[in-house]
Amino acid sequence: MEKSNVEKAAAAKVLYTGKTHTEGGREGISKSSDGNLDLILSTPGTNGKGTNPEQLFAAGWSACYIGALGLAAKKHGIVLEKNTFVDAEVDLCNTDGAYFLQARLNVFLPGVDSGLANELIELAHQTCPYSKATRGNIHVTITLIENY
Repeated sequence: MEKSNVEKAAAAKVLYTGKTHTEGGREGISKSSDGNLDLILSTPGTNGKGTNPEQLFAAGWSACYIGALGLAAKKHGIVLEKNTFVDAEVDLCNTDGAYFLQARLNVFLPGVDSGLANELIELAHQTCPYSKATRGNIHVTITLIENY
């Protein structure tokens, strides 16, 4: 019988813990414990000076997803080109006063034929921790960019 996510987490070896301190919510500041992140936050769609949680989530997810693509490529005996990219779009939505997210990942895999590229995209989506965390929770569309 397969272990539940709670059981897996209890038995997991922690590889890294990202620690931040945030004050003021969407109109505040966020800093990491190691000092590498020091941001001003602003509400999306305003002229505020700073980034917002949706941009931060998109950046984290796209970076992690590229790592998962690299692992998927390695399983197929290939190395991804340096100009591989993922454009992530995370929407903050509202229906009847209820807020939620939806996302699109647009993937460019130069030098990889579309059949294999789609296999890598699916494998990466199954293994990327961000994709796992969002699966079943938000609507996600992943598109292969064939001509860039």
